[in-house]
Amino acid sequence: MRDGVHLHTAIYIPKDTSKTYPILLKRTPYSCSPYGADKFPERIGPSPIFLRAGYIFVDQDVRGTFMSEGEFVNMTPHLAQKSGPKDVDQSTDTYDTIAWLVAHVAANNGKVGLYGISYPGFYAAAGMIDPHPALAAVSPQAPIADWWYDDFHHHGAFFLPHTFNFFSSFGKPRPEPTTEWNRRFDHGTGDGYQFFLDAGPLKNLQERHLHGEIAFWNEMLEHPNRDEFWQKRDLLPHLHKVAPAVMVVGGLFDAEDLYGPLNIYRTVERNNPGTYNILVMGPWGHGGWSRTEGERLGDIEFGAKTSLEYQERLELPFFEHFLKGVGAPPSGEAHLFDTGANSWHSFPAWPPQAGAKDMYFGEGGSLTADVPKTRSGFDSFDSDPARPVPFTQEIASGMTKEYMTEDQRFAARRPDVLVYETPPLAEDLTVAGPVDAELWVSTTGTDADWIVKLVDVLPGNTGAARASATRSSTASSAATRCWSAARWCAAASATARRNRPRSCRAR
Repeated sequence: MRDGVHLHTAIYIPKDTSKTYPILLKRTPYSCSPYGADKFPERIGPSPIFLRAGYIFVDQDVRGTFMSEGEFVNMTPHLAQKSGPKDVDQSTDTYDTIAWLVAHVAANNGKVGLYGISYPGFYAAAGMIDPHPALAAVSPQAPIADWWYDDFHHHGAFFLPHTFNFFSSFGKPRPEPTTEWNRRFDHGTGDGYQFFLDAGPLKNLQERHLHGEIAFWNEMLEHPNRDEFWQKRDLLPHLHKVAPAVMVVGGLFDAEDLYGPLNIYRTVERNNPGTYNILVMGPWGHGGWSRTEGERLGDIEFGAKTSLEYQERLELPFFEHFLKGVGAPPSGEAHLFDTGANSWHSFPAWPPQAGAKDMYFGEGGSLTADVPKTRSGFDSFDSDPARPVPFTQEIASGMTKEYMTEDQRFAARRPDVLVYETPPLAEDLTVAGPVDAELWVSTTGTDADWIVKLVDVLPGNTGAARASATRSSTASSAATRCWSAARWCAAASATARRNRPRSCRAR
């Protein structure tokens, strides 16, 4: 790198060097193992079909992780102004990596693609700012955009098990380069709800388990509000002058990084009018388009191997066109899977041009499109921090991806959850675009998080109860169709203390 730091990089070149190939680069904090010139990973590239298509694959340990030198900084703040070689961020590290690759790797055709899922998706998005001329196509997939909305805070609500479980291992210091992963935290039980309930306030987790070793955990607790610490880790304000072709990918049921793909797409679209920029949102959990065939999630079936369809129809053609000049790129601005009709749809814009629909919480637990005649009424409930509302009925130490399609009656039947419901629908209803909840609330506690879910309720005679699609209050920009003769309900719950953030949350 321009400041003299060396980044460990694994390069896989086709044996046939009689022709040239584009480079596909993934930058990751999760190790580019296996290490050693004679070692090969079980899988390389976005999907197996890229091996057959012919590419040079490059994996890199980002600065300060595993075998790379330097200091690791979580969600490295982007430096808009750089005055010298010591001013480095993920944009400069990506630029310098590409410059080295095109100059030193045999048989490359001078074009580079950048991709990654989750944290590597953040590095892909950050790396497309002020790009090297050889960077021709970028696909941030489930990218983190802002940790106040992605992963560890769901729109500001602290997601305790996901945060603790991740940083108790990933957040441990790495004093020198290593090929070894940190050991995962042992809860001593498979019941995560009980583990965190027994732990009590967050300070107890620090004193009993983390012992002050996790620097980012300490910083999070020191910054409980979205102050400058979080704001400077927001990537969105810096998405100007990005790479010439972008394909943002996300999952409709991704509980970790749903905010990122939707808002990175939207920001690139707004700030870079000349850039080819498309959005793909399918019926997947976190990374499901790469890690599963996409036929189902939990109890919900989607009628096809949706991941394979995406890989063959969208992902490979995107990179083939912009890196090799082969074929046409995917047409259409947004490609979304309709989870009610089990079919893909392409849109000329996202969100689509459709009328907004207002619905209101009413008396007797009703949910109606009729404007209330009076706004003086209210519903109330007691929230007991000793019995916080769980986000799942499964017994697990952390967050299972299946909870995004889980039957919600376990929460709706609690006395500390309010439920509002329409009558059975007479015909199919399609909900597309962002869903926002506007609440007038008060609490006798000192702190509270209100979580709102929009839930597709199957008829009572359906058999095994399933939620075919759920939507959080502000996170969603996805298309779905209700089952015919279905009902809609919205459930709100609150927790009175932030050290018990066990409130319901789903999409």
